[in-house]
Amino acid sequence: MSSDDVEDVRRVLAICFRNGEPLHALDLERILSFDMEWITPDEAETAVQELVAKGWLSGDENALKPTVALEGVRSPLGWFPRPSRLLQPVAAIRDIDSDSVPTKEQTEIESNVEKVASSPVLQISNSDPRMRLVARLTKFIAKSSEISLEEVERRAQRKHGALGYATTWMCLALVAREQGLAMKEIIEALSTL
Repeated sequence: MSSDDVEDVRRVLAICFRNGEPLHALDLERILSFDMEWITPDEAETAVQELVAKGWLSGDENALKPTVALEGVRSPLGWFPRPSRLLQPVAAIRDIDSDSVPTKEQTEIESNVEKVASSPVLQISNSDPRMRLVARLTKFIAKSSEISLEEVERRAQRKHGALGYATTWMCLALVAREQGLAMKEIIEALSTL
């Protein structure tokens, strides 16, 4: 067993379980085959069964969750796993304290993650200066496209849910493009920051 074998499986699980919630086996198969296109649908079913058998996943078929810690797992741009590492995975090495009672620090981190995950998509963030334009951009799109402010926000939230890692301002730019608005001014406003 090489470290690459283990890292590939951990990366796959980190991508599949990025929301931190248990997944139905069929959802996991869909992610592996249709969403990420790493393997065929038939192979995805086999891969999920093998990941359960080798101890990488646990739980009921409708609520599978990883048995290893996935914090800090990063995937390089353009990375994809070897199909053989999913179809014939190595046995999982459980973290020593994965079955123990979470510490106060772990509980605080988990509650903070839950708060962020449950917060509205159009929340202002200080880490990206373009986020200061979100409210103004939302109003501009609503006025220019003659749809309600709530509808613009709803559409941006849907795009954010579908794209996952896309920022709020990017989702709003996609909504503007979808509405046929002139993108030159929007792009210039977002690129000047």
